[in-house]
Amino acid sequence: MKTLVVGLGNPILGDDGVGWKVAENVKAHISPYAGVEVDCLSLGGINLMERLIGYERAILIDALISDEKLGSISVSELDSIPDYSAFHIASAHDTSLQNAMKLGRGLGVELPEEVIVVGIAAGHVYDFSEELSPPVAAAIPKATQMVVDLVTQKITVH
Repeated sequence: MKTLVVGLGNPILGDDGVGWKVAENVKAHISPYAGVEVDCLSLGGINLMERLIGYERAILIDALISDEKLGSISVSELDSIPDYSAFHIASAHDTSLQNAMKLGRGLGVELPEEVIVVGIAAGHVYDFSEELSPPVAAAIPKATQMVVDLVTQKITVH
């Protein structure tokens, strides 16, 4: 199955860089798996949808503002997340990824049937820093393993 793993965020905005850090770790763990590509992006909406073209499955990793404890990890299908949910899945200057996916499918674009979002509860996403807060940094190994398990289909999302 042709799969794209995308770490979303901005690595110079504190906890917002956690998606990139997890994606970099995932890339080191899944090199033997054919058909899997790993990327780090600061995109949302239509631009992110365009990056998903041609893949059967996508796993997005992003920092989320949540009521959950910092560093908590959630795994959800994109369609089950509210349309305004995450920083790079939605953008104030663009449409949400959910709307972009509907538009793309309506135009006949080949998009993944399965889009999974791995979210890490974060707090400091607007601070100029390359450092993650300790609870978010501590979540990286567990989030990495969850994504690797999703890639290798040892776990599924329902």
